[in-house]
Amino acid sequence: MSQISSQKSSVPQSNPSDAKPVQQTGSWLYAFWKFSRPHTIIGTSLSVLGLYLVAIMLRIAGANALSPPNLSGTHLLQLLGAWISCLCGNIYIVGLNQLEDIEIDRINKPHLPLATGEFSPQQGKIIVSVTGILALLLAGFLGPFLFGMVGISLAIGTAYSLPPIRLKRFPFWAAICIFSVRGAIVNLGLFLHFSWVFQNKVTGSTGKLPVPQEIPAEVWALTLFILVFTVAIAIFKDIPDMEGDRLYNISTFTLKLGATAVFNLTLWVIAICYLGIAIAGLLWLTSVNTVFLVTTHLVALGLMGWRSRCVDLQDKGAIASFYQFIWKLFFLEYLIFPAACLWH
Repeated sequence: MSQISSQKSSVPQSNPSDAKPVQQTGSWLYAFWKFSRPHTIIGTSLSVLGLYLVAIMLRIAGANALSPPNLSGTHLLQLLGAWISCLCGNIYIVGLNQLEDIEIDRINKPHLPLATGEFSPQQGKIIVSVTGILALLLAGFLGPFLFGMVGISLAIGTAYSLPPIRLKRFPFWAAICIFSVRGAIVNLGLFLHFSWVFQNKVTGSTGKLPVPQEIPAEVWALTLFILVFTVAIAIFKDIPDMEGDRLYNISTFTLKLGATAVFNLTLWVIAICYLGIAIAGLLWLTSVNTVFLVTTHLVALGLMGWRSRCVDLQDKGAIASFYQFIWKLFFLEYLIFPAACLWH
């Protein structure tokens, strides 16, 4: 990789030729599951489902809805298609990053299939190419908003990992890439796509872009919550990777500020998310169950505070475990917020 420091010659590493690529179907599928980065797959899946449910409930609640949408076969096929397209895009982005970080991952994430040799680089390139093409083709077939969302996400993911741009080298731009895709592009793009599907069903349109509708306050609130929450994920994710990032001259906030400062900053960012959405529920959001929304977010905030007291920043395993806990809180939001809309 052109952006990796010449220091890599001094780093002890296994020869990828020592490990044979997996041959058995079960082993290949498990390696593919690791390659897809399961926590991101779960997050993507819940975001698609969550925005689908939010779009349905807000359309039912909207005074200007021509008629409430029903769960027709067309709608469910759109949901399935959007999910598959987003999963393919997700695998393209995380797979491309692994292809460019094989040497670094042998230190930071030695369990990943390219680092272990379970997948050869050629296999990784084939998977990335196929999933990227499928994501774009399927999104283009299903609708313009989905195609725009997937296309922009893949473009940013490519710029994040691939030389010569490789924005992940720069802490600020790396964070911008992560929270812009997870926070704004995915949420707004999916909501606009599903709203477009419902409008086409009602008006009988066949592919023309509808007049842009006003995005409800509830969608903006969810988008802002996820955007800011993803900032916490973006800055925290490098704490377990300090060793490899330092050896390969990858600049991160953790290396610049220290693990303790980044850990505390992450907690404050997430606390702002939970308190902010609770206040928004009390003051501005009219199409949600306020009691449920406020209570669940305050409980989640308390749970995070309790869990953070057990983290030893000198223990890489403890840090990685808390990072996965943060992702679980992220997953939870795509269950809590649609439920608050559903029970309004």
